[in-house]
Amino acid sequence: MEKESFDFVAERVETLIASGASTQVTKDAAQAWKDAVAEDRAAAYDATIKLLDVLEGRPTTIDGVIAFAEGPAKQIFGEEAAAKMLEEQKQRKEAGAKYCNCDACTAASELLAEFGRIEL
Repeated sequence: MEKESFDFVAERVETLIASGASTQVTKDAAQAWKDAVAEDRAAAYDATIKLLDVLEGRPTTIDGVIAFAEGPAKQIFGEEAAAKMLEEQKQRKEAGAKYCNCDACTAASELLAEFGRIEL
């Protein structure tokens, strides 16, 4: 794997590991990538394929975020914050956004797009 691609993946792996929005499955897959390349950088391509396999289907769609803002977000964040989230996400959808813009979903969707698994 070329250095530029490696650095791209490594940066997003760090985000996935650190993000409070990442599921444990995502964090574990990102950590497995990091562990694999720490032992053998030549393993980066295979480790990346494994990571992408785990990430497929994980970034929340924009429609999923909108549904969250219309429902559970009200109890979690309060009516006002949920309404603000809902309006922001509807505007993003109108502008063509396909996925959630939290740090974890952004990192995951960027990785998947970079390797041709999804379109942003």
